[in-house]
Amino acid sequence: MIDNFTEEERKKIKEGIEDKYRKVSVTPKGNFRYPVGRKGLDTLGYDPEILEKLPEEVLDTYCGVGNLFSTGTVLEGEKILDIGCGAGVDSIIAALMTGPKGTVTGMDLSGEMIARAEQNRSKALIENVTFIKGSAEDLPFSGEIFSLVISNGVFNLVPDKATAIWEVLRVLKPGGRFLMADQVLVSERRTNRASFVAEWAG
Repeated sequence: MIDNFTEEERKKIKEGIEDKYRKVSVTPKGNFRYPVGRKGLDTLGYDPEILEKLPEEVLDTYCGVGNLFSTGTVLEGEKILDIGCGAGVDSIIAALMTGPKGTVTGMDLSGEMIARAEQNRSKALIENVTFIKGSAEDLPFSGEIFSLVISNGVFNLVPDKATAIWEVLRVLKPGGRFLMADQVLVSERRTNRASFVAEWAG
């Protein structure tokens, strides 16, 4: 794994991710090699009772890689951060799970995805979730404020994963939890920097 990227390489990676998710903000269909939308949620075993509370047009924007809620419980009244929230589907689901006494902050690198998440929040009539633009490598929060951090299919896109993990630990309260679903590389490690950077968000 290459992790000592130059500033120019980091810029190219960021631009590639933003370009891809500009397209995904219109529709996730055709942009991934796995099921997305309502089919993806059903395939991954999301709670059908929760899904039935949301409009189909919101569910159709889902593009996560796994059911992170199958890895742990969302408690009533929690303060939750969703890193790389995309169109906000997991954020909205978490908001329903934690209830009106809890809050969810969804954060994404892509301004277009944040705009789509805001649209989805409005369509779902959810009031205890907000969305902001930001990077996993530099979370714009003070320390020890969230009881739960969630992330779905995001850390594989982050150039400096160690920093991003430390940022999660920094913003979590003592005893807080981190629920994550993601992809891992199972082929040989890449050594060609140029092709690695070029294909980052492919």
